Amino acid sequence: MPFSPEEVWSVIASPAGHVEMDGSGTVKGVASGPVELVQGSTFRMKMQLGVPYQLRSTVVEYEKHRLIAWAHFGKHRWRYELEPVDGGTCVTESFDWSTAISPRIIERLGYPTRHQANLAATLERLEAVVASRSN
Repeated sequence: MPFSPEEVWSVIASPAGHVEMDGSGTVKGVASGPVELVQGSTFRMKMQLGVPYQLRSTVVEYEKHRLIAWAHFGKHRWRYELEPVDGGTCVTESFDWSTAISPRIIERLGYPTRHQANLAATLERLEAVVASRSN
């Protein structure tokens, strides 16, 4: 992305930014949480997958402007890694189910494969959100 890690971070480390950048179509709003996430922050998102629900997550990995990951009750993680490169930032988003309470159930439900399209769409939206904030 043609933006600094700090510019990208301002979206990723914000629960409100998650609503803007979500490529899955399931994140609908912020129910509670801080303006900026740090290690140990908890936040609750308004979600919808068929029916509305709320999901509480905790930041479990954190290095400001470089790495953030959060997990909910299932213990699987959504992770963003930022690496400064010439002309901007390389952003890697991953869905890590190796830490899950039941990784085999996640695999049987097909989430690792189904999430790939959502991850790609989220990165596209993330770039558009950062661009709109930079103007």
